[in-house]
Amino acid sequence: MTDSEIRRRTGMAGAVERMVTAWALVGGLVLIAVVAFNVLEVLTAMTRPLTGYRFNGAVELTAMGSAIAAFCFLPYCQLTDANVTADIFTARASPRAIAIFKLAASIVAIAFALLLLWRMSEGMTDQRAYGYTTTVRNIPVWWAFVPIVISLALLALASIVTLIEQGRAAVTGDDTA
Repeated sequence: MTDSEIRRRTGMAGAVERMVTAWALVGGLVLIAVVAFNVLEVLTAMTRPLTGYRFNGAVELTAMGSAIAAFCFLPYCQLTDANVTADIFTARASPRAIAIFKLAASIVAIAFALLLLWRMSEGMTDQRAYGYTTTVRNIPVWWAFVPIVISLALLALASIVTLIEQGRAAVTGDDTA
């Protein structure tokens, strides 16, 4: 795809796109850190007879990091239309019908984003109040909720952007939105 074929969002949609893209890159960095923790744990396990040191807690860091990264990618997938779809059902559909399906999907995405945002915010508050920590590294569990809640807020914004774009596409019959 050439630069001229890539549609650029402007205004508020462009700002949301830039935030969502930066947030997805943060998710990628978190995944790199997860891999590094696991490599470190394996290397220290292998060299423990020589050094006497072993890095512990990679399982906890992997669980938290993987959850954070997965949530970081959700807004990007919504905004770039990269969610998993069953194209077999829409293979012969008109552009307007596809736009209507995508419009409905955006409505569902907003509803789920807001529901999860509400419940995860409550969960974060509860985890903080309880003082729950991981077993090996004693990391407060609520810390993982912070980027997840941010991800869900960005998912709601991304879903609103796609709702507006798909609404326009449903009216015009153009599925390039």
